[in-house]
Amino acid sequence: MAQLAMVMNLDKCIGCHTCSVTCKQAWTNRGGTEYVWFNNVETRPGQGYPRRYEDQEKWKGGWTLNKKGKLTLKSGSRMKRLLNIFANPDLPTVSDYYDPWSYDYENLLSAPAMDTSPVAKPKSLITGEDAKVTWGANWDDSLGSGPEQVAKDPLLGKLEDKVKLEFEETFMFYLPRICEHCLNPSCAAACPSGAIYKRSEDGIVLVDQDKCRGWRQCVSSCPYKKIYFNHKTGKAEKCTFCYPRVEVGIPTVCSETCVGRLRYIGVMLYDADAVQAACEVKDDKDLYPAQLGVFLNPHDPRVIAEAEAAGISPEWIQAAQDSPCYKLIVDYQIALPLHPEYRTMPMVWYVPPLSPVVDVLSETGHDGENVDNLFGAIDALRIPLEYLAELFTAGELGPVRSSLQRLAGMRSFMRSINLGQEPDLTIPDSVGLEPEEIEAMYRLLAIAKYEHRYVIPQGATSRAHELDSLATGCSLDTDGGPGMTAFDVMAEKFHLTDTNGAAPDEKSTRINLLNWDGKNASGLLPGRNGNGNGSHGNGSHGGGSNGNGHNGSAANGNGGANEPESTLPAGAAR
Repeated sequence: MAQLAMVMNLDKCIGCHTCSVTCKQAWTNRGGTEYVWFNNVETRPGQGYPRRYEDQEKWKGGWTLNKKGKLTLKSGSRMKRLLNIFANPDLPTVSDYYDPWSYDYENLLSAPAMDTSPVAKPKSLITGEDAKVTWGANWDDSLGSGPEQVAKDPLLGKLEDKVKLEFEETFMFYLPRICEHCLNPSCAAACPSGAIYKRSEDGIVLVDQDKCRGWRQCVSSCPYKKIYFNHKTGKAEKCTFCYPRVEVGIPTVCSETCVGRLRYIGVMLYDADAVQAACEVKDDKDLYPAQLGVFLNPHDPRVIAEAEAAGISPEWIQAAQDSPCYKLIVDYQIALPLHPEYRTMPMVWYVPPLSPVVDVLSETGHDGENVDNLFGAIDALRIPLEYLAELFTAGELGPVRSSLQRLAGMRSFMRSINLGQEPDLTIPDSVGLEPEEIEAMYRLLAIAKYEHRYVIPQGATSRAHELDSLATGCSLDTDGGPGMTAFDVMAEKFHLTDTNGAAPDEKSTRINLLNWDGKNASGLLPGRNGNGNGSHGNGSHGGGSNGNGHNGSAANGNGGANEPESTLPAGAAR
């Protein structure tokens, strides 16, 4: 099978949150989604969003092995989940995310002339009353490992004795997160109504809004807490991997607008029959290599033949061969999965951060780019290897050290070349790569062009070109959509959404990022007549062009190119 994957290079993330804001504007700018961030950027160490989401002893997310060594949901058996269906104790509250608020802009706009400046009090987006702001989706931003974060970060709780608390020795880095679009999604397995499914043509995990009954078992079973409950519609919503964009070969909004150019999108071919066995390896530390073993070499003639027999088009096979994700994950092995111990087989991977080491070495009077100095400093980095290992390899230090050594070796080797010096040919041998591979890795990580960072084949659906026809309406755009009628009272309480009444009537439509291709402003900004200079003024939600109302489905609204109801790949646990 084929799957769209994403890799993020954490060495380049500057924590600007542009990806979060543009995703918010494109997908969650409706009533009921005020607290929802399909994409968020966390400062690590920190509690994350929602607070302490990584504490699976509390939230019971992901999979675990039963006494027979078989996969079972950590939230319990089907009977246990059925007993908790009306009162789920493992469900985060709104306060675990944050109580959403806006500001009293009307007071600013209508205040009479006075000696002092008027203020805009924070107003709750739930009750409309005055709010006291005590927490937010980005509350830990740039705080690093201060005493509060050390005490509350679930990962640092395991490493406190190894982490120094003096302020001048703190460490931090940024971690952007979206839905992992896992090969073995626990959210889909936990859904009682079968509303969550995995598209067979590209692996994107979506929520069928018509089938969703709001049981919220998916929210508690997702270990990454990337499924949200819309309290206005009574439906679950999640990141759609911007499926209307990728179906026409355009990258996701978060990738398109990333200031640091740290995201890569590509196709991975994998053996669907091997997924379950890989998820059931006994030792958590073996899960990373087990998932590597699931991926198939798209250059292997046998793999190509099997892919063609499985109905994967030549265009997708070619995209897999050119995939930057395959290079970073398999060829160079510098990208690592986020929390493989959850056993969901995540498909958003990360290149761990190395940046602080060069500055630290330079401050001590040493050459920060010298390979010997770099290799020797990796184990003494401000960002402890143990912390990165808890994040990416279930505590196994080897792959993290190897990844950082390859990044350090690349810096030293390429500096010699860029300065016109004779490169040290012992470096490639020491990191297990050929000189040509190091140069190719450098081009991909540092100077890759747009078309090399995003290798996205056209969608399998024959109607993918109808992206602009989303203007005909999404079934969640209005209060007539599925589930809306039961929450009429809530609609009154969410009156501080959209433009907050601050925009002139003729410019009150939303900025449309959904069908923006990054090449010009066509379709991006609303026109003075409110219709936009593109084809539609509201790209806030998925749903097909015929308005079937999926939080993601193919552009024809039926989940793909005439595909049947697709759930998990063959062999994956259901």
